Amino acid sequence: MTDILNLALPYFGLIFIGFTCGKTKSIPESGLAWMNFFLLYVSLPALLFVIMSKTPFSELNNPPFLIATTLGTMTAFAIALVVGRVLGRLPLREATLSALAGAYGNIGYMGPGLALAVLGSKAAAPTALIFCCDSIFLFTIVPLLIELSDRDHPSILHALGVVARQIVLNPLIMSACAGAAVAALRIPLPASVDKTLLFLQNAAAPTALFVLGVTVALRPFARVPWEVPGVIAVKLFVHPLAVFGLMLLFGPFAQPWAATAVLMASLPPALNVFVIARQNEAWIESASVAVMLGTFASVITLTSVMWVIQAGRLTFP
Repeated sequence: MTDILNLALPYFGLIFIGFTCGKTKSIPESGLAWMNFFLLYVSLPALLFVIMSKTPFSELNNPPFLIATTLGTMTAFAIALVVGRVLGRLPLREATLSALAGAYGNIGYMGPGLALAVLGSKAAAPTALIFCCDSIFLFTIVPLLIELSDRDHPSILHALGVVARQIVLNPLIMSACAGAAVAALRIPLPASVDKTLLFLQNAAAPTALFVLGVTVALRPFARVPWEVPGVIAVKLFVHPLAVFGLMLLFGPFAQPWAATAVLMASLPPALNVFVIARQNEAWIESASVAVMLGTFASVITLTSVMWVIQAGRLTFP
């Protein structure tokens, strides 16, 4: 257990440092703009590109794994949508955002660094694949449901156009696809490019965790709506359990791949949930509370999952 704490505490410690700085320093949130830009458009894309480009393409071609992990995310999304509609009595637009909180983990800011730290380099390929598939599914279904609930734009074609733009313009998805292409074509990278990418990927995890802590600290904490605890429970308990069951159903998979899938499913709600809620001017305060409480709760739940994996208690026959 000491080894797990030594592994987990630096991650949550960086979040706590960021949270403390956000609470004690009166720096406006706009000060995070360039750090967020660096993460989303430079450092994290470099990390995903390197992961995909250095993985043999034969390992990336694993349809059963992609289907199983995506079905797990779809299951969590559907259950969280019902939670939002029933417990919160939310209209479709707000319920869609609550479903996003129940299915979209912090796979960008926390996922790659944590998976590589817990499971080593064998977690690289499944981490990148899960990121791509989850992002494509969620960035498809969420804009579709929101656009169809918008009386100003009820057209399916308009909704599909929004979806296509969000996927094509997403730097993380595109960098992962570019890395897969490099792996498939076996294109060698120049040494100077390799070293630059190494600098950038090493900056991804610490910067992301610090920014996560600061951003959570700057979120307003309002009352806790009825649906928020239910949505957090879906994300931290139902989602990993669903993925575990699907790994058994669609397997057998290599142990590092299956364990990576469960670990990624155990991550707390992503910061992007709040960003997307603010963009759509719906469920904003609730999204803020869900991200904050989910991040704090994951200190226990995520550390427990890490311990189960490291102790060899999570087995896939």
